[in-house]
Amino acid sequence: MRITPRRLAIGMSLWAPNLFSGIRVREFSDDWTRAVVTLRVNLITRNYVKTAFGGSMSAMTDPYFFMLLMHQLGRDYVVWDTKGEIEFVKPGRGTLTAVFEVSPERAQQVREHARGGRKVLEWFETVITDESGDVVARVRREVYVREKKRVTNSPPA
Repeated sequence: MRITPRRLAIGMSLWAPNLFSGIRVREFSDDWTRAVVTLRVNLITRNYVKTAFGGSMSAMTDPYFFMLLMHQLGRDYVVWDTKGEIEFVKPGRGTLTAVFEVSPERAQQVREHARGGRKVLEWFETVITDESGDVVARVRREVYVREKKRVTNSPPA
């Protein structure tokens, strides 16, 4: 059974690490180019000074770029999330939102760079905003992509 964007969003929201961290996946677009994730700052997800815990903000950005890219590239590619960087800009309060986007053009560029089994390390960026639209954090995630060996080693058609 092929997973649909809606089912994946529901499943990711119910996945224990997200569920108990206040992280909800609001949307995966039908073409796998966009995901929207929220984090509600509450008693469990706040830090000592009652603002968003940095670990929760990092967790809310963890797998989404690689998932969008993986679904666009298809089964012939290995795709992993390898690194993350987060710059905290201001205290996070209320509901925080991160929007992840990987355009079809960018996915195609990565596909071309990975052709023949070459290792590709690609950085993606987003911001986490609060309810008023102010930037709370800037996030960068590095994604590893490589064409699978069974594809690379197969004879040309």
